[in-house]
Amino acid sequence: MRVRHVVGGAAAALGAVAVRDLTQKRHALQRNFPVVAHARYWLERIGPELRQYIVTSNDEERPFSRDQRTWIYASSKEQNSYFGFGTDSDVEHTQGVAYIKHRTFAESLPDDQDHNWPLPSAKVLGGPRGRAKAFRPASVVNVSAMSFGSLSSNAIAAINKGAAEAGCLHNTGEGGISPYHRNGGDLIFQIGTAYFGCRDAEGAFSLAHLKRSLASAPVKAIEIKLSQGAKPGLGGLLPGAKVTPEIAEIRGIPEGKDCSSPSRHTAFRDVDSMLDFVELLAAETGLPVGIKSAVGDMGFWEELAALMVPRERGVDFITVDGGEGGTGAAPLIFSDAVALPYRMGFSRVYGTFAEAGLTDDITFIGSAKLGLPDNGVVAFALGADMINVAREVMLSIGCIQAQKCHTDRCPTGVATQSPWLVRGLDPNLKASRAAVYLRTVRKELTRVSAAVGVPHPSLITCSDVDIFNGDYEARSLSSVYGYKDGWGELGPQLRDEVTRLMHPHRDFDEKGDETTGTT
Repeated sequence: MRVRHVVGGAAAALGAVAVRDLTQKRHALQRNFPVVAHARYWLERIGPELRQYIVTSNDEERPFSRDQRTWIYASSKEQNSYFGFGTDSDVEHTQGVAYIKHRTFAESLPDDQDHNWPLPSAKVLGGPRGRAKAFRPASVVNVSAMSFGSLSSNAIAAINKGAAEAGCLHNTGEGGISPYHRNGGDLIFQIGTAYFGCRDAEGAFSLAHLKRSLASAPVKAIEIKLSQGAKPGLGGLLPGAKVTPEIAEIRGIPEGKDCSSPSRHTAFRDVDSMLDFVELLAAETGLPVGIKSAVGDMGFWEELAALMVPRERGVDFITVDGGEGGTGAAPLIFSDAVALPYRMGFSRVYGTFAEAGLTDDITFIGSAKLGLPDNGVVAFALGADMINVAREVMLSIGCIQAQKCHTDRCPTGVATQSPWLVRGLDPNLKASRAAVYLRTVRKELTRVSAAVGVPHPSLITCSDVDIFNGDYEARSLSSVYGYKDGWGELGPQLRDEVTRLMHPHRDFDEKGDETTGTT
């Protein structure tokens, strides 16, 4: 009797669904194929998961392949991150694959390749322009801009604490400094077009508010965000579902309503006034000041380089974001078709400043899936001095690439404000994983540098990397991106500095050549 009731209830429910499907007019598929049509929508909804675990090969899926995710997960958990039985990639026929040329003999290597040092930057941030609080970043691998709001409280806390353990900088993103950014990690304060954390009641930039924010947290530098790879030229959008009372208070915006950042700044109107703004911030705070942008029209960069040639005004660092799309929710056309991919965009920007003789005066930071060591090596060869990681560090704290960042339904609690989902992410455990991942990337970069025959990734040059062109052919990195002799390389003084930095227990003469004996 009980079974009959269950079967009868199920039949009645299916009958009700069938009647609804037959009488509704919104969906032709349901009207023509009642009940069974719902399976199509269900399969479509879980399509990313099906492709992720069943359909795609180990190196096929995007944005991050299964092999790439596996390496990040294993690295963050201190598990065996080696792969056996050779590569899955058809390296001889795949276009765009980087081929790193190791050396049999090398003149200069670090004292101990297995030593897990912080791997500091080859350049002093703000040093060339004499900023009062110039400093040498302790790590060439740092955390990219991801705001509290786009990421959850536990995710931000885990990342900041992990960055502190690994000796890395943590970019706040444009959402201001939250309580979760105060877990020991040094910060880069990002100023976006909506001026969260440094705005007045009308939403305009306020120097007084900026100083108050800086005084309350360990901020080491300021980054002015001009655009980002996910949606260049569009401004930011935080869906209303993510605008909690806490976020509304931190940002100074209405609770529960979509939070849109303008596409342009109001504190300056062109390159000339932007440089005035940069110098104002540097003079008032003493901090190094830089810009972040995806790369589109090159007129902006050409004018910026020309105005910096007299060395009276200038940015201390430039963060180049790839147009491949990042952590932010964005219209598909912006992720797919607006702004240049990272390597192409970075090389054009770097070349512009190389032509002007300014590359040693600027710290170049790359951001676009560079937390994968092979991509990071190419970035350094092209002239990057540091790299930022975003989605990779999200993966290290539990992200499964569900691609639901824009829905507020992230199943792992990383990119959501749902209390029920956020509680699943333990910030202390995940902080350790973030730290281990960040240290592992540095260690891998050090290993590859040693294979190439140099003590630091900033000394890797275009001559050390070829790019496969398919059909058993390869081109040098310099020819692919139009680099001239010496581009992507540090000047002699910086080369000497970084060599000494990586050999603290060795003696050098005045020319920077190693002498016999050690200290």
